[in-house]
Amino acid sequence: MDDTQNGEAFEAITVHNFSDRILEQVVHFHVMKLSGGFFLWVGSSPVLSNLAVSMSSRFGSMPSSTLLMGDPSDTAPNSIAQRLAKKTKKQVFVSYSLPTTASNLSLLVESRIKKELELHPEHF
Repeated sequence: MDDTQNGEAFEAITVHNFSDRILEQVVHFHVMKLSGGFFLWVGSSPVLSNLAVSMSSRFGSMPSSTLLMGDPSDTAPNSIAQRLAKKTKKQVFVSYSLPTTASNLSLLVESRIKKELELHPEHF
């Protein structure tokens, strides 16, 4: 939905939620579409334990990415944000609140996000 504010067009924030069972665990996804980007939360319980941001840069082919809050040894939010920013060419905020015990969980989660992106690009 587009609107105007002070004579300039802007997009209203929209929300899209979906869930899936991945490796016998229910994973919830929450997407907030912002003007020029989106916020993605991934988790199994309502916790915001970390937050990463990534965006394209004219200084390199890979988008710049940084962890805004959380444990720096957990690379999942940065990695996912960076790959989604590269794919969508948008600024991406990612909070990834799942246990890092299963090594392929983050890859399966990212695959599910990409599937949703293909099915519903209007939400990203």
